[in-house]
Amino acid sequence: MEGSEEFGRQVMHTSDYRSGEAYRGRQVLVVGCGNSAMEVCLDLCHHNAFPTMVVRDAVHVLPRETFGRSTFELAVSLMKWLPVKLVDKVLLISSWMILGNIEKYGLRRPSLGPLELKNTQGKTPVLDIGALQKIKTGEIKVVPGIKRLLHGRAELVDGRILDVDSIILATGYHSNVHSWLQGTEFFNKDGFPRQAFPDGWKGGSGLYAVGFTRRGLSGASMDAVKIAEDIGRVWKEETRQAKRITACHRRCTSQN
Repeated sequence: MEGSEEFGRQVMHTSDYRSGEAYRGRQVLVVGCGNSAMEVCLDLCHHNAFPTMVVRDAVHVLPRETFGRSTFELAVSLMKWLPVKLVDKVLLISSWMILGNIEKYGLRRPSLGPLELKNTQGKTPVLDIGALQKIKTGEIKVVPGIKRLLHGRAELVDGRILDVDSIILATGYHSNVHSWLQGTEFFNKDGFPRQAFPDGWKGGSGLYAVGFTRRGLSGASMDAVKIAEDIGRVWKEETRQAKRITACHRRCTSQN
């Protein structure tokens, strides 16, 4: 960010965040609006810090539970019978009934539905665990993007200037497979399987990949089922071969 050298305060990524205890009484700017950002802001509130969340993009916020069921579980069940766009409509209508209109709090919804957006762009919807209520009460403030950093302050794109003690970057993660896995062509340069979904779960020499689908828990679940079935198939084949070899060895021994 422009002005980072001038800022002179702590800047860290959510991967290094442990607890809001260290931020008690401090003004904390959390950059991002995904699940990590929401959960960090909520934890900061619980430790009497003062979080402000920078929301640069549109985001889907869904309730963790819908009509007494896990929202994720409900979505998976509906997708067995309905197309994705229709499931998205059900999720958005139920979300509006439970959470209300979130756009008046600075949280714009994308034009694509939550599941369609996840499937096409890999962007996961936020499952609210309490942060939205803190946003509604003003305990978590929502602001637009940062234009530049000043000494101990941040200038926003709308011209406002905020006093900031710390910045936490909840700006996403990337695959680091290439830093620890060598000698295989299973993954591309971005650290994802070369084979596109839904065929990217199996490599060579007993190598499997779970959760690289960009489709959240549903994609990881599909990978896990296929891998479990494949391991079972391989185990049965090896067991049959071992029995044949043992039986042949016994026959040869008895004849000798």
